[in-house]
Amino acid sequence: MENKKELRNWLDAFGLDHPLVIAGPCSAETEEQVLKIAHQLKDTDATVLRAGIWKPRTRPGNFEGVGALGLKWLQKAKEETGMLTTTEVANPHHVELALKHDVDILWIGARTTVSPFIIQEIADALKGTDKPVLIKNPVNPDLALWLGAVERMYTADIKNLGVIHRGFSSYEKSKYRNNPEWQIAIELQNKFPDLPLILDPSHIAGRRDIIFDLCQTALDLNFDGLMVETHWDPDNAWSDAKQQITPATLVQIMKDLKIRKEVSESEEYQNKLQNLRAKIDIADNQLIELLAKRMKISEDIGHVKKSQNVAILQTKRWNEILGKMVLEGEQHGLSEEFVLKLFKAVHQESINHQQAILDS
Repeated sequence: MENKKELRNWLDAFGLDHPLVIAGPCSAETEEQVLKIAHQLKDTDATVLRAGIWKPRTRPGNFEGVGALGLKWLQKAKEETGMLTTTEVANPHHVELALKHDVDILWIGARTTVSPFIIQEIADALKGTDKPVLIKNPVNPDLALWLGAVERMYTADIKNLGVIHRGFSSYEKSKYRNNPEWQIAIELQNKFPDLPLILDPSHIAGRRDIIFDLCQTALDLNFDGLMVETHWDPDNAWSDAKQQITPATLVQIMKDLKIRKEVSESEEYQNKLQNLRAKIDIADNQLIELLAKRMKISEDIGHVKKSQNVAILQTKRWNEILGKMVLEGEQHGLSEEFVLKLFKAVHQESINHQQAILDS
């Protein structure tokens, strides 16, 4: 992607002194509901009204959106409040209807991002548009798919692009509906620092009580905006009721959030930071050396197993290690989630080393 600096212009044009806020219901349910929420949001930090018109559900039988009728409600909300509007599009027909009803920003959902075929069809339908297009991360933690969707849009001469981080599905139990996997969003941000990055805390959380913490983490990581599902009566929402908040709660969240500086010119700050980063560099080098030492021991174990024709995976031993390390980690202030991810990665690398020995 050449001339990446072109990508930031549309967000800068808003001239906001706070992160971009996109808010509104998970689903447009009735005209009254959409208009009521829009009027409750119009004097808040929210610049853009969101509402799902077509709702691709995981399983059939659930509410799947009101369809094109809801676009007229968004139009009316825009006329009455002056808010910009956005909705999800999942195919070229959705694109055609959304553009016809002058939706200001289009977003592409996680289930769509996984398919390069559909992404290409949408890119062709949007070719040359000056409307911002936001791309949610794919359902599974695949950075290449996410970047591929951005690149297909860019190749279609769509320069006003952004991405939405909504977390990733996992079989493992977690306090989140979708695991944040912050490092994936950070890696994307490092590759394309001029690409606006927006957090969708609602889909990561799956419940409203941890939305504030997720928003604060996003701002601490230099995210450019937030997309928060907001409903005037969230407990009775037709979809995703548990993760929606009221406009009043959104106002309070925005008041409580701390927007931090990217850097400080203070000499004392710079000296302390430089000293601590030097210590981090030393610790990181020691960590790599220690992991390499562990893999050498794993290789020695691989040779012993090969000499006795013993299988690589010893499930009982592995479960004992995991349990012990989780307890050890807790004593050192490390979360169970982190310890499990770390040692599963170490275990997989150990298996790879031992497999190479058995195959040699």
